[in-house]
Amino acid sequence: MSSNGSNTWNRRGVIAGAAALIAAPAVLRAQAAGQADGVRRNISSFQTHDWRDHFDRLGKGIIIADTNSRMLQHWTSDGEVRIYPTSVPISEELTKRGYTEVIEKKEMPGWGPTPSMRERDPTLPAYVKGGDPRNPLGTRALYLSWTYYRIHGTQDTRKIGRRSSSGCIGLYNPQIEEVYDRAPVGTQVKLI
Repeated sequence: MSSNGSNTWNRRGVIAGAAALIAAPAVLRAQAAGQADGVRRNISSFQTHDWRDHFDRLGKGIIIADTNSRMLQHWTSDGEVRIYPTSVPISEELTKRGYTEVIEKKEMPGWGPTPSMRERDPTLPAYVKGGDPRNPLGTRALYLSWTYYRIHGTQDTRKIGRRSSSGCIGLYNPQIEEVYDRAPVGTQVKLI
């Protein structure tokens, strides 16, 4: 027979194997439930889109932000496309969908909460300067033609890939910097 260390390993292996067999149906049910609502909860849920399904021409460029798969696709005017993971609005009530465009761009933007944000949380500061670690807009922001809606960076990287915003689309700071440099004012935007 083996030493006690080996017997301990065998017992641990049997216990771990039994736990895996017991948990397998629960994992399969969770995967099926996640797919039943149309949302897969990992990076493989990215659904690429063809810009021509949404716009007639590339123009100055196109951004499509998919709130279900939590990804943003950006096409430049010459047709180059890049895909980025995003944060999306925390609820359907805060989610706006449809066509808009980039009307302004700001580096190190300042931030002030919207009236509805202040209503939900009166403790929010009235204004946070750009560059302040508490500023939720990160290092760059693309201002859309819809009041209060932005595509912006974030200091809180835990938000990316989640329903975590009050309406905006958030990207990692290095990625919003890339989109910022490549997307001129007038870039067409669609949130789906």
